[in-house]
Amino acid sequence: MSKPMYRARLPQTASKIFLTDGGMETTLIFHEGLELPLFMAFPLLDDERGHRHLRDYYRRYCKMAATAGLGFVLESPTWRANRDWAGRISYSGLRLAGVNRKAIELMLNLRAEFETPASPMPISGNIGPRGDGYVPGKLMSAAEAADYHGEQIATFADTAADMVSAFTLNYAEEAIGIARAASAAEMPVVISFTVETDGRLPTGQTLREAIEQTDMETGAAPAYYMLNCAHPTHFEAHIAKGGRWLNRLRGLRANASCRSHAELDAATDLDAGDPVDLGKRYADLRRRQPHINILGGCCGTDHRHVEQICFACTAVAA
Repeated sequence: MSKPMYRARLPQTASKIFLTDGGMETTLIFHEGLELPLFMAFPLLDDERGHRHLRDYYRRYCKMAATAGLGFVLESPTWRANRDWAGRISYSGLRLAGVNRKAIELMLNLRAEFETPASPMPISGNIGPRGDGYVPGKLMSAAEAADYHGEQIATFADTAADMVSAFTLNYAEEAIGIARAASAAEMPVVISFTVETDGRLPTGQTLREAIEQTDMETGAAPAYYMLNCAHPTHFEAHIAKGGRWLNRLRGLRANASCRSHAELDAATDLDAGDPVDLGKRYADLRRRQPHINILGGCCGTDHRHVEQICFACTAVAA
């Protein structure tokens, strides 16, 4: 079995720009016409046709990063490969663990194909919230979250994954539980919160408060924090205020659309926004906070958006 390459030292914690991919699920649904049950990409790993769609999706981004001489974080397609969500389509137990392992194997194959000395490609086991990413719903305690997410984290810890990343988290206790479970499994962990149009988490907590609470209650266990599934217009003003807490925020995966979470949830169309404008907004944020170096997209974004982010932000770095 392959061993982790970067688990002891994540290369993206230095100053080099690392790209990530865009909005996988929206790309596969709206651009490729695939049906993803409950917005889940991981079932595509069950057959060769689905596997090929995923490989082709990632290859475009890997090639982009390698051509630009940038790093790339390979995020596995396992955002909803957890017990509750997977159970709704009859995945459980060994089958669920198996598909999480398959996802890391896909990432390993992509790294073998595209990684160069100038483009390191750490592998991340992607974790999503237990509930809906847009609505907090039934809140867990940190202990409950650690127990729940510990299953998926333990599976990733037994693979060649270098880290785990938890995306679209909307309250601090779930983040705290994930960070504690990852620490217990000796896995580096990244926490990514989402915010509403007012720049606050759906619970009303500010991003600063959520990051500071998570750090305080975990001994600053996360390697760094990210922000995803919100448009820059929703959080630019909060970042512009500055503060030491921003030193912990290293990554952005913004939505293409300025719509609220409620509007996106109800939408039947894809709002792809303006890729050029999105790239410029990332570049403006990096001028103020140059340590933000892990850059990609979320809902509605595709390779065009990440290309513009790459162009704009490498110009700033130069």
